[in-house]
Amino acid sequence: MLAIVAAAPSTRNGSIMPATEQDLMTRFAELNIECTTHRHPALWTVEESKQLRGDLPGGHCKSLFLKDKKGVFYLVVALEDREIDMKRLRRPIGAAQLSLGRPELLMELLGVIPGSVTPFGLINDTETQVRVVLDHGMLEHDPLNYHPLTNEATTAIAPDDLVTFIQACGHEPQILDFKELEASDGTPV
Repeated sequence: MLAIVAAAPSTRNGSIMPATEQDLMTRFAELNIECTTHRHPALWTVEESKQLRGDLPGGHCKSLFLKDKKGVFYLVVALEDREIDMKRLRRPIGAAQLSLGRPELLMELLGVIPGSVTPFGLINDTETQVRVVLDHGMLEHDPLNYHPLTNEATTAIAPDDLVTFIQACGHEPQILDFKELEASDGTPV
């Protein structure tokens, strides 16, 4: 694991401000991570993204901010078409009953709003309160596409660079093969 830890979000007038897209790009440069960012109107859903992206190459992904009944937070990142059954996901990640995390907690921990959830939000989780779960099948795509802390852009990054970034933020991602988690009847996780 890398020893580099993301710098704390900036402070203004005594309150903590989440990292900006520019802060993220600076962090990528510090880690020698190459990326390409494409601007577009705000996208709130996977369906909107599919309609607007055109020929943007690579794996298109979604990120779910979850909380279990014991108060543990998770960021689950998978290919956009991956169906995620939170009941089936609980056991392999060691979670109690899972539900979507509240928007206030999303902003507090990852510095983003609903519709902008992204693994890049880990730059704001300086106390490593969020456990990261990545879909192994997603990591087979190059590049991978995520929002860069705003849903008005999409940033493409290599899968190895994604893992490097996550580790540099102080997190060790749990990588699961979601296909292996399917029930014997083929029902998705």
